[in-house]
Amino acid sequence: MGKRYFCDYCDRSFQDNLHNRKKHLNGVQHLRAKRAWYDLFRDAAAILQEEQSKKPCRKFLQTGQCDFGSDCRFSHMTEQDLEKLSAQVQGEQRLRELRQEGAEIPPGTIENWLEKRAKRLSAAQSNSALPEKPTPFQYPPGWPPLQELPPSLRAPPPGGWPVPPGLQWG
Repeated sequence: MGKRYFCDYCDRSFQDNLHNRKKHLNGVQHLRAKRAWYDLFRDAAAILQEEQSKKPCRKFLQTGQCDFGSDCRFSHMTEQDLEKLSAQVQGEQRLRELRQEGAEIPPGTIENWLEKRAKRLSAAQSNSALPEKPTPFQYPPGWPPLQELPPSLRAPPPGGWPVPPGLQWG
């Protein structure tokens, strides 16, 4: 058995020789997978500019799903998503401007965060006598549609995973 080449973008392996590697690296599947990987690390401003230039996807707006998924040429972002992305871009621009001016930006500490969290939770509990409902699980914005996710990234079923009888851990 000869050497095998494993492509991290496509999550597949094949016999490693010049012809096979060249054919794979120039293939449509590999190029799409590579583009999808690098799109995960794009700047928010570039994403915003691209999404604003696209028309909204009618099928996605009507049903919440699109057959083309991440390869759709139309935008799958709602107005709220675009507003959040715009706010993120503005925040990043302000932060960049502050750094260029030489302003010191104090790093946040865990103690400060815990104090703010405790205050926020106590204020929320004092304002609301009703017990809080747990927030429903939501996938992060920009993730592919549910049917394209591997089982390990899908939300657990309501009530948790079923435990087979007689199963022992450890």
